[in-house]
Amino acid sequence: MYSNGKAKIVEKSGKDVTDLYIKGAYDTLEKALEINATIVVLKENSPSCGSLKIYNGKFIGEKIEGMGVTSALLNRNGLRVISEEQFAETYI
Repeated sequence: MYSNGKAKIVEKSGKDVTDLYIKGAYDTLEKALEINATIVVLKENSPSCGSLKIYNGKFIGEKIEGMGVTSALLNRNGLRVISEEQFAETYI
């Protein structure tokens, strides 16, 4: 999960994969800036991409309000992040 610049993502096995998620978030930010994106559509609920809700990390299917690592980084850098659900409601 990502909160105020602090992220911690742990797989069900107990392996900490935070560094991989943060690297992916920065790679995504770099690409978004390269193509001059203003809106980015990402998958809701994921610990990386969730823009409104993310899984709570207890592996029981419960969600909490919050942003994933990539969504939060993009948002902090001025990009608008929406979910695929918001995209479908707004643009389709």
